[in-house]
Amino acid sequence: MQSSDIISQSREIHEWIVEKRRAIHRHPELMYEEFETSRLVQNTLSELGIEYEKDIAVTGVVGLVGNGEGPCIALRADMDALPIHEEADVEFRSEIDGKMHACGHDCHTAMLLGAARVLKDNESEINGTIKLIFQPAEEGGAGGKMMREQGVLEDPDVERIFGLHVSDKLPTGTLASKEGTLLAATSSIRILVSGNGGHAAMPHLTVDPVVTGSKIVVELQTLVSRELDPLESGVISITMVNAGSATNVIPSSMELQGTIRSLTSDGITRLQHRVREVAEGIAMANRCMAEVTFPGNDFPPTVNDGECWELGKISAGEILGEECVSEMGSIMGGEDFSYYTQVIPGCFSFLGVGNPEIGAVYGVHHPKFKVDEDALSLGTAIHVNTAFKALAG
Repeated sequence: MQSSDIISQSREIHEWIVEKRRAIHRHPELMYEEFETSRLVQNTLSELGIEYEKDIAVTGVVGLVGNGEGPCIALRADMDALPIHEEADVEFRSEIDGKMHACGHDCHTAMLLGAARVLKDNESEINGTIKLIFQPAEEGGAGGKMMREQGVLEDPDVERIFGLHVSDKLPTGTLASKEGTLLAATSSIRILVSGNGGHAAMPHLTVDPVVTGSKIVVELQTLVSRELDPLESGVISITMVNAGSATNVIPSSMELQGTIRSLTSDGITRLQHRVREVAEGIAMANRCMAEVTFPGNDFPPTVNDGECWELGKISAGEILGEECVSEMGSIMGGEDFSYYTQVIPGCFSFLGVGNPEIGAVYGVHHPKFKVDEDALSLGTAIHVNTAFKALAG
């Protein structure tokens, strides 16, 4: 299939893609609760005559297009939203208070549904099999890990996988990625500092966990600034602090939560070890106790295969123009697309949706996050072109 035909067919269904995106945007669902979104995906695939499996990793869906033989590649989109109250000025705002598609997963799902439609319309030209992976729980739930463990890369075996993520940092009509480590390995931190509470007017009769916890927060920053090689990337951010319920009471405990980031899994392990040592040591020196845990999953880094990025670069260049596809540096965000690229070659890329003229200037995870919907049919076309080129070898 020629790229010119892919572009024209994707443009023809642009409004259809936008309609799907807006329907998903109005009804955001958090991780492993994407039941309505999953039904929308299933109904759409049924209408297109595409076979699929459902209820994978609770709400996940996998569609199959092609001849069912030969090489098999996969295209992936995530479906979950965030616990953020939307403040964006759009006519299709979230109808659920406290939930919002603030990371663009509604766009990812709609673009892949668009690709499903174009691919099905040209199925006779597909020499192989394309898996369309609609995944739950990217936002901290490790849905990619559960999908992988439940066999989405098997029967038939997926040889290569590709994914797109919208980015406000890139203007509409552009794409960026790189070979090697694109996104960081991540881990969560929870530190419970326990002391002995009492009257705030008599601190000498207490063992103050607030002062101790504050020392821990400050000292943890030196692990990056004074223990990491300056050429090695790392982040330790304490983002949540909870203690106390009255102005005149020193509480008995203080809870700290946050995140660790590194460009390697080994880096995460080293930082975790030092976080535990520092927190426990400071707590002991201040007559407190510190319970340090790393809840949830330790996400591996997202590493792009060199050949897959070259293929992705060419595929996107034929849709957007070569001058609109660029190399980017690694960033410290995390993605559970990494669970796929741990076991098979793949490429994850960022698609520009930024446009100051319509107010699409706020970053992901911001309550005013907005995208330029003109990018959606471009994303569909890139998915389709990538799939055909990947199957062509």
